[in-house]
Amino acid sequence: MVNAGKLSASVKFSEPAGRAVLADLVRWADVVVDSLSPRALRSLGLDEAHLREVNPDVITLSASLFGQDGPLARLAGYGNLGAALAGFYDLTGWPDREPAGPYLAYTDYTSSHLTLLALLAALDHRRRTGEGQSIDLSQSEAALHYLSPALLDVTVNGRVTTRRGNEDDHLAPHGVFPCAGEDQWVAIACQDDAAWPALCELMARPDLAADSDLAEAAGRLGRRRELDEAVAAWTRGATPAEVQDRCQGAGVAAHTVQRSAECLADPQLLHQGHFVELEHPFRLCLVEATRFRLARTPGRPAFRAPLLGEHTFEVLSGLLGYDEDRIADLAAAEVLE
Repeated sequence: MVNAGKLSASVKFSEPAGRAVLADLVRWADVVVDSLSPRALRSLGLDEAHLREVNPDVITLSASLFGQDGPLARLAGYGNLGAALAGFYDLTGWPDREPAGPYLAYTDYTSSHLTLLALLAALDHRRRTGEGQSIDLSQSEAALHYLSPALLDVTVNGRVTTRRGNEDDHLAPHGVFPCAGEDQWVAIACQDDAAWPALCELMARPDLAADSDLAEAAGRLGRRRELDEAVAAWTRGATPAEVQDRCQGAGVAAHTVQRSAECLADPQLLHQGHFVELEHPFRLCLVEATRFRLARTPGRPAFRAPLLGEHTFEVLSGLLGYDEDRIADLAAAEVLE
């Protein structure tokens, strides 16, 4: 899904002939991106200094977990380590349980936005000046800005933010509540003071609606556990869809907790054409669309993610202009994989 629209050429850069192919690719390219550790880059001759000797105007971007220098630069890590270092793990979960952590290689996804911005800035700089750029992107640093409120809180107030389930600073009730059936859930957020009496009416709890201490959010926040229990007692008697429809009909923010199967059938996502089916030689292949539409140039994934080395011949012949004999020689030397 994440590699849709890309070509795959597989070349052994550990071999001199393979490094010669790499040099030709660098001469052709506007941008060279890697996600290797600094030590691996230098050992393969792929560091920025060597690449710039081949193509002085090239833009290089190294996206590693901790950056290209410093005490942790030599550590070859994974996204879950970056999320742990950046402070996400202790923020995720329930206060009386161990940290849950975000899903998988979290910093792979949070850092992509800044990666794109850095590349666009470098391309614009080269367009105006003719100069290439070297971009050193630390995924763990690129994730930290998502925790700006927590960083400010400890800096200004000396207060360390930690995990607290589904609690919100400003809204109550606010959480995910059990429904009828096995492992069925609905998310509800009482988004303002006007939604509170509407929710009380749905729950048939006039006593809560009449309690003046609960009329404003500040009072509800102080009794959030009591209110969460009241909401959960009500939601257990209906399906997620029933709770969702009743809440939305009364002006209370709510939605079913969807799994992947429900997402594939979601009417809004289907209306937007979010999931795109692409041809694949072995299986059904669904990818996500662009998530946005440009009015004059709407885009969509051109083709599925490639198999390893699937386009080696096309890249060498079409992009680099190698003839068939040269490609055959590389294959015979076992430089191509």
